[in-house]
Amino acid sequence: MHAVTGAYAKPIFVDKLGASADSIMNGVPLEDFGHGHPDPNLTYAKELVDIMYAENGPDFGAASDGDGDRNMVLGKGFFVTPSDSVAIIAANAQETIPYFKSGPKGLARSMPTSGALDRVAEKLNLPFFEVPTGWKFFGNLMDAGKLSVCGEESFGTGSDHIREKDGIWAVLAWLSIIAYRNKDKKPGEKLTSVADVVKEHWATYGRNFFSRYDYEECESEGANKMVLVQSLKPCLDRHSICCCATGSYVLKFADDFSYTDPVDGSVASKQGVRFVFSDGSRIIFRLSGTGSAGATVRVYIEQFEPDVSKHDVDAQTALKPLIDLALSLSKLKDFTGREKPTVIT
Repeated sequence: MHAVTGAYAKPIFVDKLGASADSIMNGVPLEDFGHGHPDPNLTYAKELVDIMYAENGPDFGAASDGDGDRNMVLGKGFFVTPSDSVAIIAANAQETIPYFKSGPKGLARSMPTSGALDRVAEKLNLPFFEVPTGWKFFGNLMDAGKLSVCGEESFGTGSDHIREKDGIWAVLAWLSIIAYRNKDKKPGEKLTSVADVVKEHWATYGRNFFSRYDYEECESEGANKMVLVQSLKPCLDRHSICCCATGSYVLKFADDFSYTDPVDGSVASKQGVRFVFSDGSRIIFRLSGTGSAGATVRVYIEQFEPDVSKHDVDAQTALKPLIDLALSLSKLKDFTGREKPTVIT
């Protein structure tokens, strides 16, 4: 995406790993990112998405963002959500990545990231941490020797080889997994694809359907009123949300997430309003400080599905009842004036 990682792409992927030179797109770093947006997601990396979803598209594709810390991974006609990506890397790390030959020390995710990583930590009997959004919280755990693999749903993935998320590292981790899964294949034998790896993971751990709605550059006053005052806070009362809920969703708890750092004891509060239901489904609302203007409202919707026969449903279809509930509950249109999100992930 004409990002800083373009300078590293040829030495790593072409010179060291033997990929063809034409496998690199937009590999020249530019101050204006070629007049494009530097985020690696389905909206702003549409050029790559179109290639990967073409009838004769390649088997593997990836994008890195402006400063190189985030990533997006795609298979042929298949998008890997960041939440699934970090969970799959963690589940395969010890077997496929020599750096983890002794096993990861622990796993962690940001609070809005789906619970897919939680299930890996439980199965592998590893320490697990749920932290606020912001890489500094992972850094403390790394420094204390408590954490090896971590990630955020905002396309950030990393490990304790560096005290920051690392987009190229995540791509190399995926290539390591794919290479390992195909190392014993005979000529002509069907290769294990990115989609195969993800679907096999879902079969073992279940699928966490997940989506994020971004409403960028909203008028700040309305966004703040929605999240902080008039709409959501009263719904933190258990009875209020239960009255709003429809269908089979039964509220387990609702809160404004806070975190006490197990290393230095510091407390981070008001990290996002979340509604967690008895089946593990979640609706989360946050105001993001990463936008370039106004306020960015982010709505996270998640639903766990253990039934393999239902894993191939489109995420937006599977999540529609929860999405409708989230928009109704928050009165988002009334407070922001937005008919639809800027970006859907």
